[in-house]
Amino acid sequence: MPLNNPQLRPLPQSLPELVIFDLDGTLVDSVPDLAAAIDELLTELDCPPAGIERVRLWVGNGASVLVRRALAWSGGADELGVDDVEVDSARHQTALQSFLRHYGALSGQKTALYAGVIEALQRLTRSGVAMGVATNKPSQFVPYVLQHSGIGEFFHNWLGGDCLPEKKPDPAPLLKLIEQAGVSPERTLMVGDSSSDIRAARAAGVPCLAVTYGYNHGRPVEEEQPDWVCDNLDTWFAQLKS
Repeated sequence: MPLNNPQLRPLPQSLPELVIFDLDGTLVDSVPDLAAAIDELLTELDCPPAGIERVRLWVGNGASVLVRRALAWSGGADELGVDDVEVDSARHQTALQSFLRHYGALSGQKTALYAGVIEALQRLTRSGVAMGVATNKPSQFVPYVLQHSGIGEFFHNWLGGDCLPEKKPDPAPLLKLIEQAGVSPERTLMVGDSSSDIRAARAAGVPCLAVTYGYNHGRPVEEEQPDWVCDNLDTWFAQLKS
């Protein structure tokens, strides 16, 4: 896929002052670990495993939604129609705690950086660009995933999905990180892989770069109308002036 699409905005003239990254599907591919934890949960419930490719369609909205989707699927819902099915609240909460336990034991074992990520983070650091992470992943897992993936040193500020009352697609996490960095939304860039990231950026008044290799519930991320798309973060940032 070309780096630039004529329907998208022209490239920025310079690097932003702050880049806020999503985590899962943007910096790291965590689906193998998430799928393993979901399958452990489903095995406990005497249900067939969902598998990596099916779980890949469900991630991006936090652990609670992921578990609810898995329960809906195990009850007979189509893998893409899981948001249309009611799930018993008490069963959901019990299953969520089980999932968190399994994911805590498995997290990081098969999670890996995407190509170009470490080079992009090094490039931004050399240019003096501040960086943060806004993820819907429960906060208890964020430091471990960052450190285990070898990128913890780049992020002094991050927010998990339970750090604030609101999470993406609400703009609150982005606005909080912008406030902490002391920059303006216009001089900030959100980098993500899904509709939640793009909607949060739009609501916060922040330009958004979407990566094409992420999750986005199985839909092309271009359908969400980000400002820019790319296949490799380092290649994209290399085009901008320091």
